[in-house]
Amino acid sequence: IVVIVVVIVVIVVIVVVVVVTVVTAHMSSSSGQARLSVAPTVTVLAVIKTRLIGASKGHALLKKKADALTLRFRLLVKRLEALSERISASSGEASFSMLQVRFACGEQIKHTILDGASSSKALVKVEPSTDNVAGVQLPVFTLVGGGGNAAGGGAGDDSQQQNRPVALPEQLELAGLAKGGQQLHGAAGWYAELTRLYVEMASLQTSFAALDEAIRTTNRRVNALENVVKPRLANTVAYIKSELDELEREEFFRLKKVQAKKKKDMEKAQLAEQATAASSLLEAGGAVGDADDDLLF
Repeated sequence: IVVIVVVIVVIVVIVVVVVVTVVTAHMSSSSGQARLSVAPTVTVLAVIKTRLIGASKGHALLKKKADALTLRFRLLVKRLEALSERISASSGEASFSMLQVRFACGEQIKHTILDGASSSKALVKVEPSTDNVAGVQLPVFTLVGGGGNAAGGGAGDDSQQQNRPVALPEQLELAGLAKGGQQLHGAAGWYAELTRLYVEMASLQTSFAALDEAIRTTNRRVNALENVVKPRLANTVAYIKSELDELEREEFFRLKKVQAKKKKDMEKAQLAEQATAASSLLEAGGAVGDADDDLLF
């Protein structure tokens, strides 16, 4: 039993080691050796180098854009927190002022206000515009009208403007004339301030959502360029250079072989010429010797 257990443990260890080795090799090959499938030529090398330079410049620009968007995002978060506190305080004051109006004018004032609001035109309007932040168009809502109570939703005016005078509709100009007029105008001022704060909050929240999406998109592009595109192009450049160096070495070796072959052929030719010249000399010498023998005898 002990032997069987030992054998099982050894097999499990071997399997784990093999799996870890295969996974590590696959990860290293997929991360370090990822490259484009191109022909290793000088022209392709120039094109890939140009693309690598463009990717590096694009990565730097997108990094700066992401930093600018992140900075504006943090400012928006701070303004949203401060604006939330102001809305909370203004909501309490507006509700308390409305209670004062009901106490001074009675419950029938509610029907008078509703009738006047339903039969009158809007005193304030919201105008949309855009703010450009590093190429990202952020929506900005501006409150216009209300007797000079215009407020830019994206301007970031932090001054607490409380209980300011508000121009009432014509149907409500005589409301509260007998009693509660001061409380009515005070409540109108608080609700006008609350409307301005809500418009500013809507502008900031919309800009917040647009900035959040733009930052995510930009960060994805930055990460893609940094971790995928640039390493792949760099690996492709290294691969082409290594292949070109290998071709250059092969060409140099081939030229050396060709030169050695030519040198050997030249030496053989010279030896053949020398042998031919020597044989011709020997034949000429033999012919002269025979002629002399004939002359002597």
